[in-house]
Amino acid sequence: MSTETAKINYAAHQIILNDRERLEIRGVTEVVSFDEQSVVLNTVCGGLSVEGSGLHVNDLSVEQGIVALEGRVDAIGYYETDADDRKGGSGFFGRIFRS
Repeated sequence: MSTETAKINYAAHQIILNDRERLEIRGVTEVVSFDEQSVVLNTVCGGLSVEGSGLHVNDLSVEQGIVALEGRVDAIGYYETDADDRKGGSGFFGRIFRS
């Protein structure tokens, strides 16, 4: 695969959820944290948080920008990343941990 093709595929952002049990996310740039109750990712469209129970990472390819999860998905939400906060935004985590 050429570098140009890889960049195009990497930049595409998709979320595919099947039966609230299988989730595939494309366009992932970084996995920030994960455990059985939550997965926090950075994507080409901003920060993404997945909450649920029994969450397991089945496939992880940050080089290709793909993460596949299994478990019960209760919530999916975007938040502003730290880089966005430095630009003057007030992201989700910034509001929670603000002094």
